[in-house]
Amino acid sequence: MSMLRIFIIEDNEGDVLLISDALAELNIPLEVSYAKDGHEAVEVLEDCLCASPENIPDLILLDINLPKKNGQEVLQFIKTSNGLKQIPVIMLTTSSSERDILESYHNHANSYISKPMGPESYQDILQKIESFWFSLVKLPTQV
Repeated sequence: MSMLRIFIIEDNEGDVLLISDALAELNIPLEVSYAKDGHEAVEVLEDCLCASPENIPDLILLDINLPKKNGQEVLQFIKTSNGLKQIPVIMLTTSSSERDILESYHNHANSYISKPMGPESYQDILQKIESFWFSLVKLPTQV
């Protein structure tokens, strides 16, 4: 398995730590990058587009409630960009609002997951994400 690139867009440092720890438990080759707000996320993704295709993430974990640009705005940017719209985006958020869920899918999120309560739950969710997105599903290769 080649190195998989995951981009986590999350402003809560505690959640970033829990996600990072759970990803480390997967024992698959990962390159993980982070953005702490929506504006930074868009800048990082624009830089990836300008640099080279191998810098583009294979999967994005995106929170909705972000400072500067919210997750829906970031999702719209990703899904309307020719160089990024093929990237699977998983909304990983505390919101269980039907409005947020509907808006996320309207904006072409690939899935919507409510954040778990504890570290073991994060590990369980990320193992399922790994099993589905990195083992079962065929992701596009960057050209």
